[in-house]
Amino acid sequence: MTTVMRLGPGLTFLLGGARSGKSDLAVRLGAAFDGPVTFVATAEALDDDMTRRIERHRADRPAWPTVEAPSFGAADVGDVDPSSLLILDCVTLLVSNLVLAERSVPDHIDALAEALAARPGPSLAISNEVGMGVHPETELGRIYRDELGWANRRLADAATDAFLVVAGRLLALDRAVPPVPGR
Repeated sequence: MTTVMRLGPGLTFLLGGARSGKSDLAVRLGAAFDGPVTFVATAEALDDDMTRRIERHRADRPAWPTVEAPSFGAADVGDVDPSSLLILDCVTLLVSNLVLAERSVPDHIDALAEALAARPGPSLAISNEVGMGVHPETELGRIYRDELGWANRRLADAATDAFLVVAGRLLALDRAVPPVPGR
């Protein structure tokens, strides 16, 4: 069975492992969108490896207007054409940038999630699931894993739709429902 995704107003959240197909899916959704697309990149070319990764991502997507914003936040959302599809790639690096700058991840992500969900045009946020691997060896690694896990939950809560991307396939993520009292 094939699922056809249609992006409407509100936030759609794509979560998955590295190289799972999240960004490829976002590019396909953007290419199919009947309107303008604005791509928000949070990566910084701090070394040769990241420079090559950024170049590969640029080559893999159409020549959409791109906002390079390592700490993209709620105030920045208002600068994007309200009718465009806003693709935020990726929350993983955004949270890393915030942690390294010793900025409050909860405050930043709460405001960003609300702003993305409230846009008249659709928003698509992409993030990695890093909590399913080994326990980080360093304190900074544990802080990062915990902050990203929290940010992912917050974005999923604010999203109209949330999907886990595995091997290029989608799994819809349902909202958690509390148990019925007395059962």
